[in-house]
Amino acid sequence: MAVMKDLVQVNADLQEQKERAETVDFKMITFSLAGKDYGVDIMNVKEIAKADKFTYVPNAASFIRGVYNLRGDIIPIIDLRIFFHLPQEQKADGQENMLILRINEQVYGTIVDKIDKVVGINHEHIQPPHPIFGDINIKFISGVVEKQGDLYIILDVVRIFGINEENKGKERSGISDTGSFFVPPPVAVEQEQPQVQTAASNTALGFIKEALLALRFFNASPVNEKWLNKRFAEWSERRTESDLQLKGASDADEFLKTFYSPFSGVFWDDNYAESVAGILPKFTSGVIHVWNAGCGKGYETFSIACILKNQFPDKVIKIWANDSDIMAISQAPNVVFDIDEIPEYCRKYMVKGNNGYSFNSSIKDAIVFEYHDVMNENTLPNIDIVLVRDLLSFFLDQAQNKFIDSISEKVKKGGLVILGKNEELTGTGWTSVSNETISAFLHNA
Repeated sequence: MAVMKDLVQVNADLQEQKERAETVDFKMITFSLAGKDYGVDIMNVKEIAKADKFTYVPNAASFIRGVYNLRGDIIPIIDLRIFFHLPQEQKADGQENMLILRINEQVYGTIVDKIDKVVGINHEHIQPPHPIFGDINIKFISGVVEKQGDLYIILDVVRIFGINEENKGKERSGISDTGSFFVPPPVAVEQEQPQVQTAASNTALGFIKEALLALRFFNASPVNEKWLNKRFAEWSERRTESDLQLKGASDADEFLKTFYSPFSGVFWDDNYAESVAGILPKFTSGVIHVWNAGCGKGYETFSIACILKNQFPDKVIKIWANDSDIMAISQAPNVVFDIDEIPEYCRKYMVKGNNGYSFNSSIKDAIVFEYHDVMNENTLPNIDIVLVRDLLSFFLDQAQNKFIDSISEKVKKGGLVILGKNEELTGTGWTSVSNETISAFLHNA
């Protein structure tokens, strides 16, 4: 009998270990430095980016590559290879791989050799650091973990970028007495950056265009020209000549207030959904392919999915939802909602769980949420609908033209492109089907 109890206990222990092994409660972004694999808690990662031009900061530590304009936010850029005294991998195109981290409400860019993937593990498998990992100081390592034969060193970025009262006044050194990294907060750096006003910008509108690009990475172009001219006229009517210019980020935000589309980052309400349904073309294929670029947390993706299910109940809906915000895209598939925030046209696709409401399989199975930088190539099939609201205006000219060319190649003849309410596609090959709240174009080519 005692042996039997022992066997039962052993089986219970094995089952418990198996369950722990299969439970993923910690996710990290993995990357390489000098040939070794590292990881950082996904909760500290804002996004992934590439860049090759940084603004030099005088008197900064050697590992501070400069500052960078991340869609209007001026952030410091730290080369982790230099910080840890590691060899640097030379890039043929000069483009550096960057993890954009959010630490204690501050945002930093960190340069690494190569960014790999998202890895999910059970936190109980994380082992304490050991001096054997001598490439970097052990106090900057929170632990090590093995996953499918690969060994990852998990960095303690909170400690690396730790800022506290005793660090203040030590900006020039770059390292605090406790060994943590310290740079002036982005607000202080931004104050030192001159507002962009070139000699060629000899009109008030020209200055505003330059300021919008510098402060909020908003690119004045044919995509938004009509709105920009109208907004400048409104702006000029309410302000004196000496008060026309944008003196800082708050002025830029005020100027852009009327630019953005309704229901950004939330479900589209019933009236807006009805407006979208009213411009949808008649699809002849049995499958409707949709590309939602810049999907964020997935609210507009779920909205368009429900609209299409309502309008075309007999068709198969397939939506590729992409975003470069790793945190948002990783949470989107399993987000749970309160019943009050769900519009009426979506409610029949909801199921109630312990923590709230989520979408049923008919909607979830229709959507593939993926991390993707839209400037990189993708393998999507020919597309019936492209949903890309308020995104084109924040691309520089070359990137903007590249993305529009990509849309032209991927969208089927008769396919639909939905832009931000104050954006438009110019040139041949497009027919506007816009209404008061939606800017949309049919592809004729």
